[in-house]
Amino acid sequence: MTLDIMMPFYGRIDHFKLAVRSVLAQTDPDWRLVIVDDVYPDLSAGEWAAAIDDPRVTYLRNEENLRPSRNYRKCVGLMENPFAVIMGCDDLMLPGYVARVNALTARFPNAAVIQPGVEVIDSDGALHRPLADRVKGWYEPRGSGIRVIEGETMARSLLRGNWTYFPSLVWNVERLRRHEFRTDLDVVQDLAMLLELAKDGGSLVVDDDIVFRYRRHAESVSAVTAPDGSKFAQERVVFGEAARDLAALGWHGAARAARLHLTSRLHAAADLPKAVLARDASGFRSLARHTFGGSKAD
Repeated sequence: MTLDIMMPFYGRIDHFKLAVRSVLAQTDPDWRLVIVDDVYPDLSAGEWAAAIDDPRVTYLRNEENLRPSRNYRKCVGLMENPFAVIMGCDDLMLPGYVARVNALTARFPNAAVIQPGVEVIDSDGALHRPLADRVKGWYEPRGSGIRVIEGETMARSLLRGNWTYFPSLVWNVERLRRHEFRTDLDVVQDLAMLLELAKDGGSLVVDDDIVFRYRRHAESVSAVTAPDGSKFAQERVVFGEAARDLAALGWHGAARAARLHLTSRLHAAADLPKAVLARDASGFRSLARHTFGGSKAD
């Protein structure tokens, strides 16, 4: 089964080239790569990508800058096969990613989403495990090997701490198209979508085999938007809506996790000193509100 690899591009060209080359190096040749350039100012990246001599690679450049959420929507519209990944343009696939994913989709053809094994690297490509990723490890489903979660268990697990890695996730395209990535969110679209899939009866397959490298660095959207509080303002919206919707479904444990969102509060608390150092009074107030206050729907 051919895997669609959608790659929205706007960022460092050296990281982008490494990401593309990691796709070209896959041991399983059954993939299709679509690069969607979101009007990056330096045209050399697009010229390099357009010159790749491989019929499986398509390069497109948007007519206008769509920003992340609308570009994700465009990527969904360009998907042609049953399963797809929206890969970060600074991340890396290990050579066995497509082979492992294709094996998992064959075994779980009705899964809504698959989380392959991931390791974290820094800006220079060195293995890296900062606090944020150690915390993710605390909240991922217990056990080893392949695990499957769904329903309230899936929602509660993700709301306690979103331990998934968006750029590595493999989406069931039919289920993904029942919903849309939200344009009012820049950094937590993945959590909002995963919760929609949980409410819609979808399952999440978790695998331990490490086949993907997620790059965590200071220039990422989530890193930039954390100290000014905007990331957490978006999270409050998602948590508030989840608390309301899940309570209505009778998923009271998951609704309680949404109202509490302890991990997110602790993350905001850790960013308070950064706002002080940046002399960002508005960011400090937003972070303090998130740390000590409730969700928007409370």
